[in-house]
Amino acid sequence: MFPKIIDPEKIEEESFRIIEAEVGPHAFSDLEFQIARRVVHATADFEFIKTLRFHPDAITSGMDALRSGASIVADVEMIQSGISKVGLKPFGGAVHCYISDEDVIASAKSLGITRAICSMRKAAKTDAAIYAVGNAPTALFELIRLVQEGVISPALIVGVPVGFVSAVESKEALLGLKTPFMTALGRKGGTPVAVAIVNALLRLAR
Repeated sequence: MFPKIIDPEKIEEESFRIIEAEVGPHAFSDLEFQIARRVVHATADFEFIKTLRFHPDAITSGMDALRSGASIVADVEMIQSGISKVGLKPFGGAVHCYISDEDVIASAKSLGITRAICSMRKAAKTDAAIYAVGNAPTALFELIRLVQEGVISPALIVGVPVGFVSAVESKEALLGLKTPFMTALGRKGGTPVAVAIVNALLRLAR
């Protein structure tokens, strides 16, 4: 059967209406819910309503950083591709991903560690203010270490790695930081979640 609604704005409007009706009462602030709603919209998974966690300063700090033209670092190229370039353009920001850089690959091989770890070490040498991790728990653990050791002081960490090995533990470790963060507890996460969070934040910043 041909779809009844084909206008993209009306499709999004109807999707949000359905999401809001199914979620019902919740404990999110208005701004937090706009981000949570985007995550559900991107995944069709209402479990994120229960697992999403926001540092009290996460949204404000993230919006301020974006408005100042901050750079974003992604742990994988899929996140880099998914973050809205149109949304970033008015602020002058850019998205970087170092995981496929030759020096990162060589370093990871030499040290016997993941490329995700080495890519975060490379990112730490830049002026990046926002980190979006959706796939590699080792990247998130490395970010946490870099913060704890005073190497970096990001405006926001979006830490939502997906998986069965260390994903749960890395996100629980993020909860102990004073650095602003957004995360989703448990095994679920991934590129769609990280991209949805950052793009929702861009909309809020505008």
